[in-house]
Amino acid sequence: MENLLEEQFIERVVAINRIGKVTKGGKKIAFSALVVVGDGKGRVGVALGKALEVPDAIRKASQKAKKNMMEVPLKGNTIPCEVIGEFASSRILLKPAAPGTGVIAGGAARAVLEACGVKDVLTKSLGSHNPINLVKATLEGLKNIKQVLEAFKLRREKDEAARTSSSERSKEKEEKSG
Repeated sequence: MENLLEEQFIERVVAINRIGKVTKGGKKIAFSALVVVGDGKGRVGVALGKALEVPDAIRKASQKAKKNMMEVPLKGNTIPCEVIGEFASSRILLKPAAPGTGVIAGGAARAVLEACGVKDVLTKSLGSHNPINLVKATLEGLKNIKQVLEAFKLRREKDEAARTSSSERSKEKEEKSG
């Protein structure tokens, strides 16, 4: 049962870093792994795992990423609107693209976008190119899509309310003059 659930997820190791800690007994070496996990249908999670061995760090990171998955609104095979994600000194511009364009992105952003199921998107990395910060900036951008869509929805509702109230006022004027 558990193996079937794990096969559904797309796992990408974005970066592996060697960490050295100097203690009075000598140098202690450990590893950190940045892993992106997604289902290819609009859910994605990212985590950083740390351990003394690389495989353990990857395993820890993928387990954390599966726990911290978030929903991403998609419009067909692309994102619904243009958005900028920011984290630390990394910024990334995400633009929807026409069908057949593909994922035009660097390694860190590409892993996140492919894992969440985006097939057509244009990206531009602005600022720092640190993979950890870029992945987190991409996630922030994908989170911001929800806020932008909610803002569009509120504006649309306000416009409709304004139209209905103005049409009611014009009907009242016609009744008074007629």
